[in-house]
Amino acid sequence: MCLNLTKDVWYSNCCGGHGGMLALYAKARRISNSEAYREICDELLTGGFAPAYEAQKQNTAKKETASQVERASAQAIHQTYSAFLSKLALTPMHRHHLQVKRGLTDEQIEQFGFKSTPPPYLCRAITAKLIKEGCTVQGVPGFFVDTTGKWTVRYFQRTAGIIIPYVGIGGLIQGLQTRLDVPIKGKDDPPDKVGMKYLWLASADKPMGVSSGSPVHYVGDPHARVVYVTEGALKANIAHALTGRTFAATGGAGCTAQLGDLFAFLSRNGTEEIIEAQDMDKYSNQGVSVGASKVYLLAKKHGMACRRLTWNPNYKGIDDWLLGLRQKEKNMKECETVNFKERYLSGECTLDDMDEDIARWHEGQDNGVDLHEYLGFTYDEYNALLQVDLTCKFEDLIEAQRRRQRYRVYQLILSGTKAVPFAFRGVDQLRKAGYQQPPAADYQLVYDGEICCPLEQEEQTVLERIFRLCNDSFPNGYVGRSLSPSDVVELYGENGRRYFYCDTNGFVPVQFSPMLAKRSPRLGDLVSGG
Repeated sequence: MCLNLTKDVWYSNCCGGHGGMLALYAKARRISNSEAYREICDELLTGGFAPAYEAQKQNTAKKETASQVERASAQAIHQTYSAFLSKLALTPMHRHHLQVKRGLTDEQIEQFGFKSTPPPYLCRAITAKLIKEGCTVQGVPGFFVDTTGKWTVRYFQRTAGIIIPYVGIGGLIQGLQTRLDVPIKGKDDPPDKVGMKYLWLASADKPMGVSSGSPVHYVGDPHARVVYVTEGALKANIAHALTGRTFAATGGAGCTAQLGDLFAFLSRNGTEEIIEAQDMDKYSNQGVSVGASKVYLLAKKHGMACRRLTWNPNYKGIDDWLLGLRQKEKNMKECETVNFKERYLSGECTLDDMDEDIARWHEGQDNGVDLHEYLGFTYDEYNALLQVDLTCKFEDLIEAQRRRQRYRVYQLILSGTKAVPFAFRGVDQLRKAGYQQPPAADYQLVYDGEICCPLEQEEQTVLERIFRLCNDSFPNGYVGRSLSPSDVVELYGENGRRYFYCDTNGFVPVQFSPMLAKRSPRLGDLVSGG
């Protein structure tokens, strides 16, 4: 309990009680405030003190388990949830998040039924309206009888956020989940842990309540030949909106109990293949890895093929990756054209490509920029190009300003069953896993190539360019994943060899033993010597 003797107020972290000194005295004596006031006055008038207080022994007996009821029918749950959501709105803040951060249109937001959680003080009134309209609340997850004997629904200020409906393959809403505005952290959670982001609407621990049942969400064609399985209905909805493909979503990587019934139905309905698309931390988190393996086993049990989907590890979820690809295309269209010289020094074009730049300059001469400036050349370089200055050759002049940097990429060897704690994680996670340096024996060489760069370009800039070059679209001969945290890049040449661990924000110099690393079986003879 916290006591503020300056303001004469108190607050109990245990029961949530609070108030001034009179309220505390009354609570300790288990009397009313008026009785407490009279008792204190009597003692003060006689010059005495309040009687000695003896703490009451707390009842440590285990509380009786809240009485649960039988789950309502699927149709009743859908009817109640539909009527409940119709009485809610979506706040501008939540709409902005879904539009800007999640890439959804207003039509898609409406289609998926997202709403904002209601204020706690309206929960009882909304529930009363549902009952008056003939909706069933008993047996519907989230509804319960409060201490006053009234039906209500379980929403609090602490659990405010975006409501995400979980819709079954038959189109009925079977559960509600909240994406919390503020993740909930446990008192013993480490400082770097984000906390719980998603919370089921459930009332199993409340009188007349019932558990969520962890239903499976389904979006897309019920007769789809291929169905993707991921975690989280929000993720599935976004991925479906971006690709048009069919997705099933569990409430979390470990919530696979309801997948069996769905897979049995899909198998009878014509589905031939299940694609496991759980988050990429399935390679570093053993719990997620086990959940992903269960998807494979369930698919096999019901006679369907199953394979694992992996993507650019810089994006955790499939929705993040798909949105990243869309943003990358948008950025490429919006970015200003780099001048010819900068592109040439970086190896992005040849001298023969200069004619196209000159043609573009002629088409937009009204911009007031001289041709040599447009191409990025100095006067000396431009004169050499026009052969005005015959003392030096243009090709030699421009070629002397760039160099070729050799580099190799090493990536962790990952299997479908064993999780590596620092896979796709930063150098801090590497150290937490007990390694001071990357364990080269757990890595394999996936690329050996070179990159052109300006003569004086710094190593970190070169590494950043390699990172962009080896993401999503790869150089010829590259047989690895997109370059991401936990990968090791080697820069080598006449000046020796240097190794860098790809961190979550840049590259960190490390020691590495390439002789211990394996060679990707797909690399073949594409790797050059050196």
